[in-house]
Amino acid sequence: MPLSRLLPASFEQPNRTNFIHNGEFNVAQRFTSKSIIEGYTLDRWKIDRGNVDNWAATVSQDSNVPAACGFQNSLKVQTTTAESALADDEYGVIEHIIEAQNLQHLNWGASNSGGKKITLSFWVKSNVTGTYCNSLYHYDGNDMVNSTYTINSADTWEFKSVTYDANALTDGEVDDNNEAGLKINWLLFAGANYKGTSAATWASYATTMYAHGHNVNIGASTSNYWQITGVCLNEGEKSISGNDGKSFPHESYAETLQKCLRYFWEANIDDYAYYYAQYATGWKINYIAFPVTMRATPTSTQTSSAGTISEFKPTPTHTKYYLPSNLDSTAYSITAFKADAEL
Repeated sequence: MPLSRLLPASFEQPNRTNFIHNGEFNVAQRFTSKSIIEGYTLDRWKIDRGNVDNWAATVSQDSNVPAACGFQNSLKVQTTTAESALADDEYGVIEHIIEAQNLQHLNWGASNSGGKKITLSFWVKSNVTGTYCNSLYHYDGNDMVNSTYTINSADTWEFKSVTYDANALTDGEVDDNNEAGLKINWLLFAGANYKGTSAATWASYATTMYAHGHNVNIGASTSNYWQITGVCLNEGEKSISGNDGKSFPHESYAETLQKCLRYFWEANIDDYAYYYAQYATGWKINYIAFPVTMRATPTSTQTSSAGTISEFKPTPTHTKYYLPSNLDSTAYSITAFKADAEL
């Protein structure tokens, strides 16, 4: 019997779409541990900092996770060089950016009716207790909303969940394209310039909204760390994850990898090689097909066993490289390749 026959007409089944990619941190094409101060880390996740003088950190894929929740990995930020003094204009943050066209069914904007709320949930752990800020930034309208969560017990996994209203501002609509739509910020530390303006509902962006309410400093000591897993952003007023992790929308590694490959691909040359073939007198060609269609034409980087090469007419599905070479028996190949179409 269909489920609809068993439920009252007023019952609305929750949308179990998780807008977050790699929220279990199982995919790590770039590295599993690296000293990094800004840029992409584990797939789809980014670390950033502003105006710092000293702070550096190691970001790693860590096997420490909440017990009995089905998670295998977490993202860990470990301070390796402490910031000597936190100035007003300094900050450190972990970010996740969502493609605009993936958010269309939220129906945001003043010109739309029935805009939908969203709920952000995650498991978090740190040796530093206190109040942390989450802020959400809407690119198309230059809008922001913020909230706080509290780590109550040091070195203990805790579940956090917060619900945000629909963006009903005049410029609150999310463009239907493949550009950045929404950025979620998890602040690690922030100076006074980024605090002072509470935005419990969506408002035009101001710098003082970015880290409002944040009162801890992960960058203050090399003993400090911050760790996260089980990240979910779903439509509605209730997390589809739950505080026991059992209802989290787990994915297979293959499912998550397919989503991540739209934004970044690093070829495993250990398993196969890209060899040049003779294309015409004086030229060899190397054709590389991407495993999935990428978000946009990527920026490609490669290392070749040959001399000077040129990329020719790259697209979101493939790229080509040309090598000046006369017809000969030398086996030229590409020995490393990356394609980056991140937001």
